Amino acid sequence: MTEPSAALIEKAAPGVAGFSTPGSGYGWALAGGLLRTARPRQWVKNGLVLAAPFAAARLLTMAEAARLAVVLVLFTCCAAAVYLINDARDVEADRAHPVKRHRPVAAGQVPVSTAYAVGGTLAVLAPAVAALACNTDTALLLAGYVLMQLAYCVWLKHVLVVDLVIVTTGFLMRAMAGGVALDIDLSRWFLVTSGFGALFMVAAKRYSELMLMSGQDGEVGASRALLGSYTTGYLRFVWQLAAGVAVLAYCLWAMETGAAPRGWLPWRQLSMIPFILSVLRYAVFADAGSAGASASRSASTWLLVRSSKR
Repeated sequence: MTEPSAALIEKAAPGVAGFSTPGSGYGWALAGGLLRTARPRQWVKNGLVLAAPFAAARLLTMAEAARLAVVLVLFTCCAAAVYLINDARDVEADRAHPVKRHRPVAAGQVPVSTAYAVGGTLAVLAPAVAALACNTDTALLLAGYVLMQLAYCVWLKHVLVVDLVIVTTGFLMRAMAGGVALDIDLSRWFLVTSGFGALFMVAAKRYSELMLMSGQDGEVGASRALLGSYTTGYLRFVWQLAAGVAVLAYCLWAMETGAAPRGWLPWRQLSMIPFILSVLRYAVFADAGSAGASASRSASTWLLVRSSKR
């Protein structure tokens, strides 16, 4: 059997000129495509699993540190599973998109069946490993995250307001994972401040995207489902409300008198200053419409770490 021509390869895998055949490094190309589909740039978000135990000033034993590392890897696997299944499901729509058609699955570098198989395996394997290496609650948290994100990809991203809540909950579940794995009691202040802090950043990012799309010739909402259904006024209201609640909850925690002071300075009360400054600084980018992904990831780590101190 003769080697397939370049034209046939291009037809089978549009956008991938010179794609390697199985006899010339296909395995490496497939592995690289799977890695790209897993979105390594987004893995930094999973660092939020470290927030609760580190911010609680918990001295970790070697066993606890190893368990925390396992949770970080498993959460990354869950996120990769969602990306793989999402790209396999949206392959036809991505091929018609000027940018998304270069994604490995849409371009033919990763077969749709392979993306489904690898994504499904990771989605099942990660909670199973968590049940063995950590505890049942961690496994349920990871399984719930995967199911929620898949529901978001299939349906919930098309439901107004609910899409914001799902993305926010994803950040909150990341921040909870480390504490759940190490049996750290997550207080109401952690949940309220972390949840509304995440909503603040999600709404601010949507606000920036909407402002950016409104200033271009392209159709508003072409880059994200439901984006054109929101107004800048509504998204501004959401991120301002969320920022206010997050700051208020943190200040109420800081002003509590139950905890004994450490040293001669009221560190608990003084911690309000950097927290409020971080919120105000991110609000500058949000108001200017430049609260992009990179700023969101760095700010989310700081805000949620501060909020998880108890």
